[in-house]
Amino acid sequence: MKILFDLLPVILFFGAYKFAGANEPAAFELASHWLGDGIAPTQAPILLATAVAIAATFGQIAWVWLRHRKVDTMLWVSLGIIVVFGGATLLFHNPTFIKWKPTALYWLFGGVLGVSALAFRRNLIRKMLEAQVQLPDPVWTRLNTAWTIFFIAMGFLNLYVAYSFSEATWVNFKLFGGMGLMLAFVLGQGFYLSKYIEEETT
Repeated sequence: MKILFDLLPVILFFGAYKFAGANEPAAFELASHWLGDGIAPTQAPILLATAVAIAATFGQIAWVWLRHRKVDTMLWVSLGIIVVFGGATLLFHNPTFIKWKPTALYWLFGGVLGVSALAFRRNLIRKMLEAQVQLPDPVWTRLNTAWTIFFIAMGFLNLYVAYSFSEATWVNFKLFGGMGLMLAFVLGQGFYLSKYIEEETT
């Protein structure tokens, strides 16, 4: 359930985009009413989907706060990025900003992992996971490096899809491609770590 909750803004973005694209006249009327003149009918789906994603992220923050009286830093970071890039998309009626949002998030995560390791000798992946699994120091280093490279590569891949393919293809990739690659990376990492976990339990 938690993974669905974490993915809620992305899922709702995808759903809103597809629904608005299938009902373009109504979507255009709604977007024009709320976002002002100067919007082309073909822009309405991405603009409405962006508004839905922003609202969903605010909703996530509110729900977590009401239940736990505490919000994870990652959620605050996600909110800040979607507000900045999504807000610019709505303000300027330009989908380029929202297409850069995943890249900004990926590069931020990759940058934090990399800079923390190189400049401050802090392995953040180890800090997050060492309570659940014990690994040799070199493995923790390789794990942190792998996540750093993965996030940076995902940022470039997002831009490649955004600028090389249609908007609809990018929206599909944002949900299915991005999450699929993340799942594949996590599974591959699990296989790599399994031998160390087995050694620890024997």
